[in-house]
Amino acid sequence: MKQVLCFLNDIFDTLLKALSDSSDEVVLLVLDIHACIARDPLHFRQLIVFLVHNFRVDHSLLERRGALIIRRLCVLLDAERVYRELSTILEGEADLDFACIMVQALNLILLTSSELSVLRELLKQSLVNAAGKDLFVSLYASWCHSPMAILSLCLLAQAYQHASAVIQSLVEEDINVKFLVQLDKLIRLLETPIFAYLRLQLLEPGRYIWLLKALYGLLMLLPQQSAAFKILRTRLKTVPSHSFNGDQLKQASSGNPYSQILHYSGSQITEDGNVRQDNGNLQNGINFASRLQQFVQMQRQHRMLEKSQEQSQARSSSTLSKEGPEAEESRGPQTSDSNLPPSRSSRRGLG
Repeated sequence: MKQVLCFLNDIFDTLLKALSDSSDEVVLLVLDIHACIARDPLHFRQLIVFLVHNFRVDHSLLERRGALIIRRLCVLLDAERVYRELSTILEGEADLDFACIMVQALNLILLTSSELSVLRELLKQSLVNAAGKDLFVSLYASWCHSPMAILSLCLLAQAYQHASAVIQSLVEEDINVKFLVQLDKLIRLLETPIFAYLRLQLLEPGRYIWLLKALYGLLMLLPQQSAAFKILRTRLKTVPSHSFNGDQLKQASSGNPYSQILHYSGSQITEDGNVRQDNGNLQNGINFASRLQQFVQMQRQHRMLEKSQEQSQARSSSTLSKEGPEAEESRGPQTSDSNLPPSRSSRRGLG
């Protein structure tokens, strides 16, 4: 091990490039080597940082091998440790578009991979378990890059009141084609075994009134002719109505989603998310109001970026239209250096 670490700087880039190999067997062997190196705490973060960098500069690697790489590392290096580190890095990611794509990929892996089943079970206890709460808060900061990732995390953690608040916070600019595509994926995931517990909770709508409100909120955001709308509407039609009473409906329709006290298996969840066990031993606080502000601020940054990109594209289009065909003709046919094949020296420079 020590002998390998001595030559780490010389072989690290080569090992990372090998992750793009066409053979899955090669990729898995390389990941085993990376995992051995990353057992040294000094090199664990370096591995995750380099991995995120590779995904950033090569989106095709994330699409083709992202799930394989992340799932294998979760097995070799502990899933919670890997996800916490990824979340910490993505929280401060400057490239907001990439951060959103990466978080969506990580969220899908979290929801669907058998290797992360223990992590899902831990998150389901976020409201009553200190370890689950810490993981929820750790992931939340970077999951804010994607509304669908946040909603998935809240539904997984059974933080239904907060999920409803997140839905209510969305503005017109948030509900675009990309958003609807991700929402369609979430609705279909709700019909998988992963969310069987959630569907069973719909048998007690009086107890899980905020879950029902969150799902109806998602339904109202979907186009009525979409397949996802029909899937969710069909599911909601099966909810028994006899469990409701007037007081519960009034509570769920109140303007402030954090104004009520919910009851959960012998615990109380107060307006700021504090959980108090009957025996008084556990004080497990999640400040959901603060988390909501964190999400709103991150989405505001994404909207500002999108607007600046649209303005830049509009200026470019306006410049081209003003030049017109006369400007193209006056320039005449030219041979651009960018169209020529790179020289050997330039290839060495790029390498």
